[in-house]
Amino acid sequence: MTDVRELVRAFRASAPTDDPVAFLRARFDAGLAWVHYPAGLGGLGLPREQQAIVDEELAGTPSNDPRRIGIGLGMAAPTLLRHGTAAQKRRFLRPLWTGEELWCQLFSEPGAGSDLAGLATRAVRDGDGWRITGQKVWTSMAHRARWAILLARTDPDLPKHRGLTYFVCDMTAPGVDVRPLRQLTGEAEFNEVFLTDVFLPDDLRLGAVGEGWAVARTTLMNERVSIGGGALPRGGGLIGVLTALWTGRPDVRTAAAHDEMMRLWVAAEAARLTGVRARQQLAAGDPGPEGSAVKLAFAELAQRITGLELELRGADGLRHDDWTMRRGEAVDFEGRSPTYRWLRAKGTSIEGGTSEILRNIIAERVLGLPAEPRTDTTVPWRELPR
Repeated sequence: MTDVRELVRAFRASAPTDDPVAFLRARFDAGLAWVHYPAGLGGLGLPREQQAIVDEELAGTPSNDPRRIGIGLGMAAPTLLRHGTAAQKRRFLRPLWTGEELWCQLFSEPGAGSDLAGLATRAVRDGDGWRITGQKVWTSMAHRARWAILLARTDPDLPKHRGLTYFVCDMTAPGVDVRPLRQLTGEAEFNEVFLTDVFLPDDLRLGAVGEGWAVARTTLMNERVSIGGGALPRGGGLIGVLTALWTGRPDVRTAAAHDEMMRLWVAAEAARLTGVRARQQLAAGDPGPEGSAVKLAFAELAQRITGLELELRGADGLRHDDWTMRRGEAVDFEGRSPTYRWLRAKGTSIEGGTSEILRNIIAERVLGLPAEPRTDTTVPWRELPR
């Protein structure tokens, strides 16, 4: 059995810590990026829980800034690992993990958000590649990304779920136009992306033609775990911010607020433990529909916790730190002002699957309740009203 701790200590003793990029590349090559990945792809084929030992031993060394590259780590990488060719894995995973190449997600469209399979972006064969035309929206990091995971329609004569194909999109290709979308917080964390006759070679296709929905489901299930099921210590995250306020400001406490505080603490701890279970499922294979419950709980808790914080702070809580229009690169719930947290939390019930859609998934695929009647899953996409 591999002694991970000894392996990490030997690596650290010889690694080039004075050059962050060189250190991260060396860490990947040593299999210490994500130890549960296969050897040669940044891992050692070990149980996922061994990663905690690696992270503990490498504390204080150069970081790949997981918040900044979260789309790559939480969505693109597991999709590439499951559906990519050997050449695609070798090409993309290393610079993805080191943060040298950022990723974004080109899924949602103005007319296809909650009903993602209804998307209209077209991919048409052109010699040894594809021409992509359409519009995507709510795209985090598109203004910084080198690559994107892209879902497009290759056959409009098939039912909507069956006519899709999944691609890796070169964000520097001619015809890619990224425009900012300003939010309630004042900044433009999201973008809309216009794709006009963008050429992608066929070796950037991920999975078989027409199998895009199956590939996208891998992305979506991982996305929901990555948004709502991140590793936190007990009392960490937003509930930690609220707890610090509660313990430091006895003057704001009331009986009603105490009741809500305790309800939120219990709910946050239950959500944290559910997230642990979801990550264990992810380590064992693919995350199941239970990941939807994790993300749903995170969205509701974020809004309730930030609401109580603002209520306790009173007028002081309304002082927003910065309304400047800027292109954000990460969501910082803990480091920004209470007003930022409250405003930004409004988006948690929309991004990564709306809470309404997630409740349907939980009802049908976790609880086994009858599915809602649908008439749009068996007719050709071209015949659907839009």
